[in-house]
Amino acid sequence: MSPARRRVGPVAGPALRRPVAPMLAAPVDEVPEGAGLVHEPKWDGWRCLAFPEDDGVYLQSRAGRNLSMYFPDITRAIRTAVPAGAVLDGELIVFERGRTNFAQLQRRVTAGRGLLRLARECPAHYVLFDLLADTGGQLLLDLPLSERRARLERLLVDAPPQLTLTPQTADMREVWDWLTTWTVATGIEGVVTKRLSGRYEPGRRGWWNYRTRITTEAIVGGVTGGLRHPDTVLLGRRDRRGRLRYTGRTHPLDAMQRAELGAMLSPLRAAQRRGAPVVHPWPEPLPASWSGQLERPEPLRYVQVKPSVVVEIEADVAFEHQRWRHRVRYVRALLGVSVYDVPLLLGEQEGYYGEP
Repeated sequence: MSPARRRVGPVAGPALRRPVAPMLAAPVDEVPEGAGLVHEPKWDGWRCLAFPEDDGVYLQSRAGRNLSMYFPDITRAIRTAVPAGAVLDGELIVFERGRTNFAQLQRRVTAGRGLLRLARECPAHYVLFDLLADTGGQLLLDLPLSERRARLERLLVDAPPQLTLTPQTADMREVWDWLTTWTVATGIEGVVTKRLSGRYEPGRRGWWNYRTRITTEAIVGGVTGGLRHPDTVLLGRRDRRGRLRYTGRTHPLDAMQRAELGAMLSPLRAAQRRGAPVVHPWPEPLPASWSGQLERPEPLRYVQVKPSVVVEIEADVAFEHQRWRHRVRYVRALLGVSVYDVPLLLGEQEGYYGEP
């Protein structure tokens, strides 16, 4: 075989060494269609590669961190069902009342001595969609997805229910059912599209990710960058008591959006109520914990503005603790729309779908 010729079969040799950069998906605005493509649900959880080894099971996050100690229920299930040397790829999720609950995943990290009790009360599931190495460490990266999937199915035949094979389909009618029904019923975020003939390429965005999105409104409470040329927008909604609550942040604005919004914003000091300055309801800088991310960023410096401008945004369905967990897309400012016309924050479930 020529050295430049691509291998088409499994490779015998040493086990795949961790950490391994997982294969990724590029965001798209439409679900790709065509021959040779298959689709899988995008689960709302933590990406995880699992390495069953002779002395235990190692769970690796997308960023390469060790998650093993936070999921003793999953490591136990893998240890009983998957031989050493295999390498699995999937998503860690927790179901609560039939829906995925991202907050329960985050609790695993902070549970401390209560971790085992939490694992009993809210057990995790490992939804699997790829096999990077077979039993004994036989590498499968160069095999097509269809063959890796078939081997994964055989591997999970007698696995406990916490190890679940993700659904896969080439039927677009089933995809639309997932997007219109499953996002409500189970909390999936969208679909991931893959080529059946595709090899597994660590670290490369060789798949496509379509997220279910909603269009809704929010109130501008602050901006990063300058007041007249804002970079990103900090958004809020009022609760039942009329208090403006922080709900998320936008992606960076383009030049036209910056000019449009900047012309409408007023500094907070211009707002007066009965002769006294209005106190902004959010601290400055914005606390790092408000972002809701696993890896805590630094506190965010921003410019507080008079909360009188309403904007239209596009957001995905990942809404927890009354905040959008991912950044949203700024669409436009809504002239003539009152802040009192923006939906209130009534609760987690209503807000999840963008219509609280």
